[in-house]
Parts: sequence; C-alpha cells; structure tokens
Amino acid sequence: MALSFRDLQQELRPEWIAPAGGEGADLDVLVLPSLSMDRAQMALVTGAHHYEERQLFALVRLRDPGVRMVYVSSKPLADLVVDAVLELLPGIPASHARRRLHLFDADDASDRPLTEKLLERPALLERIAELLRPGRSFIQCYVVTELEKELSERLQVPLLGTDPALGWWGSKKGSRDLFARCGVPHPAGSDLVRDLDALAEATATLWESQPELARCVVKLNEGFSGEGNAPLALAPLALHELTAPERRQRLREALETLPMPALSWRQRVEEQGALVEAWLEGGEGLSSPSVQGFIHPGGAVEVLSTHEQILGGPSGQTYLGCRFPADGAYRRVLMDHGLRVGQALATEGALERFGVDFIARCIAGQWDVQAIEVNLRQGGTTHPYMALCALTTGRLDPASGRFLTPTGEALHYQATDNLCDERLRGLLPVDLIDIVADAGLHYDPARLRGSVFHLLGCLSEFGKLGMTSIGRDDQEADAVFQATVERLLAGASQRRSASLDHLMLAGR
Repeated sequence: MALSFRDLQQELRPEWIAPAGGEGADLDVLVLPSLSMDRAQMALVTGAHHYEERQLFALVRLRDPGVRMVYVSSKPLADLVVDAVLELLPGIPASHARRRLHLFDADDASDRPLTEKLLERPALLERIAELLRPGRSFIQCYVVTELEKELSERLQVPLLGTDPALGWWGSKKGSRDLFARCGVPHPAGSDLVRDLDALAEATATLWESQPELARCVVKLNEGFSGEGNAPLALAPLALHELTAPERRQRLREALETLPMPALSWRQRVEEQGALVEAWLEGGEGLSSPSVQGFIHPGGAVEVLSTHEQILGGPSGQTYLGCRFPADGAYRRVLMDHGLRVGQALATEGALERFGVDFIARCIAGQWDVQAIEVNLRQGGTTHPYMALCALTTGRLDPASGRFLTPTGEALHYQATDNLCDERLRGLLPVDLIDIVADAGLHYDPARLRGSVFHLLGCLSEFGKLGMTSIGRDDQEADAVFQATVERLLAGASQRRSASLDHLMLAGR
C-alpha cells in the first residue's frame, strides 16, 4: 500500500543529515532544484531557468564516500559546470565523486517548474526510481509545493522539506503571526486585506497610530525576493492636513500608481491578500541582515548562518547578494531570534531550511533589530553558504556565529546572483575559467581566498553570472570580489577585441 507524504516523512532519520565528511553515510539523495514559484514573479528574474544550477553546491554531500546523488535538471548540464563544483570538494578525488553522481534531465526548456515536467514523464521517473534504494533515500529540493509533494508520493521516497500545508507560516501575514507568538520584535503593520479600498484604510490606520511615519511598505502576502514589496512615501501626501475621509481618498489615489514590481499586482491583492507595514528607517546605521536555520528530522533546530543582505532594484527591496557573516554588533541577537522562530516552526512540523529577514537600525548607539519575514525554503543565501561548506571542512561556531576552519581561521565571503554586464555576453564558461585562472583569482585552499562561480548557464546568453568571493575578513572578501569583477570584465573585453581582430585578419 502506497504511503502518504506525511507517512513517508516519518522515515527520515536525523543521522541522514549529518555534516559532510561524517562516517558511515549510506544514502541516496535526489536533488530536485525545481523553481516551483509564482511564474509571473519568476518572469522578473533574468535567466530564471538557469537558476536550477544554484543547487549544484548541494553536491557537497558527495564528500561522504557512501553517498550517491541523483541531480535532475530541465536541460542537460554542461560537464564543465558540474565538474567546476566537484573539483572544489576537498579530501576526495573528483573522479570518485563523479562516479556516485547520476545526472538526469527532462530535455524541456519551458518556463514551467521542473517538478511538473518530471511528473509528465513516467518513464524518466522510473529510471530515477531505480537508483533510489527504499529506506535509504530522500529528496532534497529548493521549495516544497503540492507538485513536490505529489512527486514524493509517486516515487514513494520521503522529502526533506516543509509540507506545503504549513506554507502560511512563510507568508507575510503568517510571518507576523509567528513573530508575535515567539516574542520576536517586528514592525507595526496591518491585517491582510483584499482590495485597494481596504488597503487604503489599513494604511490610514497605520499612519494615524504613528503620525511621524514617513514611509510604509505594501506587501503581497506571497511575494518573494522583494518582488512583491513596494514602498509608499507618506510624507509628500501631507496626510496631517486632511480629514479622515480625505486622508483615505488620497491614500487610495496614491495606491493606484504604486510602483509594485510584481505584474498584475492588484489582481494578486484579491487572490492572495496584501498588508501594509511601517517602513523602518532613521538612526546612525541601517542594514538588512538575515539568519538561516535548519530543522532536523525529530525537531532539533540548528542555526546555520547570518548574512548582511545586499538589496537593490526599483524599490530597493530586491535581493541582489549578501555578505557573510552579519555584523558582530547584533549577530548574536539574530541567532537567538532565528532559533526561537525555528523552534516554533519545528512544533508546527516544519523541516529543513528556513530563513528570517530583519531590519537593523542603530539608534543612539544601540542596535534595534526587528524581523520582517520568514522563508520556508532555500533562498539566495543558501548556495553561497553551501559553496563555503563545499570548499572547506570548517563549521559555524555557535558561540560567535563565525565560520571557522579546522585550524581555527575565520572565513568571510561576499556573494551575488546578479553580476550583469553586457561585456560578459557571448562569454562561454570555459572562457570564464581561463580568465580567472590566468588572474589567479580562483579559490585557493592554501591561501583561503578566491572566487567560485555559479549560474554559468546564464553567462553567454544574458551576460549574467553568480559568484562567491571568500577571504579571511570582510575587507579581504570585498577586495577579492572587486578584483574578480574587474578582471572578468577586462578579460571579456580583451577576448572580444582579440576575436574581432582575428576575424578581420582572416577575412583579408
């Protein structure tokens, strides 16, 4: 008799999630990097179909000689892209890891989720299932939706991830409810509403409770990476000069022209709801840190990392990259808040990775740290940390929140998914590797510094690249990052010029 998703998850064992390098692992792991997200919002991400490559750093588990992995993608992955990750693994030959890695693809480049493509291909699923030993296998994925839940039941393999039935806790309103339950500080905000009139009312009520509020932020309940957020400037509206009805009318008019990145956002307000939240600003310092944690089978919660998020885009709310670790002035506070949220999620039955985003303000010399949302999935800070783990045998020190090598040296990094430049268009992955190797900027384990790359599939078509630059402190990581960018762009320009000159000479 086929087991249900919940029954399958009961087969997960804490020892299966031991750190890479542990002894006695005898597992098959199916890595499913499906971007099962809102398609309209995914359309805002350049080269989104190549983001399946980000999870290649999950291959760090191949450092365990008893682990076999199956990695599935929409289109075939270039050997160089895969080998670039395997060659990073210390302590084991890349050829040994490669023998235990099985690659499959759906040969389908459409913008639909990979999981949906797999469910349409029973013959492909059968070939994958043949490699997964009953009672010794689990699925690891980017995000869990009803599609991944169906795939788990189809394969009869447990999935390490949060049941989509618990997805409320990863929504904007669910996050606020969770913070209130845990006693984690968070900005003032409204309940969920489903039309612009109600949103104007909620905004007016928020302003009336805080008349000094200069800005607020409107959030779609299920937006991600900031693409469902839009700031609304209140100061120019001169709300204090208006009567209550006039105030609501003026806010309603302002909402009509709100620069929300998400397409058809008003329809989304009706479908999923939206809320308004106070925009935190002021003080002598302002940052957007986050904390990432892991909920193990059995409910144990582990804090994995803290980051300073680098935000940008039209609204200043879009995730562009990160720095690790977060500022030491409030790192411990982040970890404590993250642990509390993780423990509350664990009681609800959540599993695997979660993240909590914060705003930190320095006011009169003291840091005020407030939580703004929870993510029940892997995120933009997941794969850089995976990269760091792939390169070293170090671990996070739970007391300081620093990542320490076995010899006690701290490692820092700066990472991005959004290194975009027209000069990179047409550059092949092999060209990039040549440029970096010539400049001596690839990660060097002897010097504990250098850069590693991802999203190589985006490079030639979109001139876009992902990169993690590592050093022994923030300054060194930043210096490596800047030097790598400068050398890449210079090398790309030189190669383009040299190729054009060669073609012209050949034409003569």
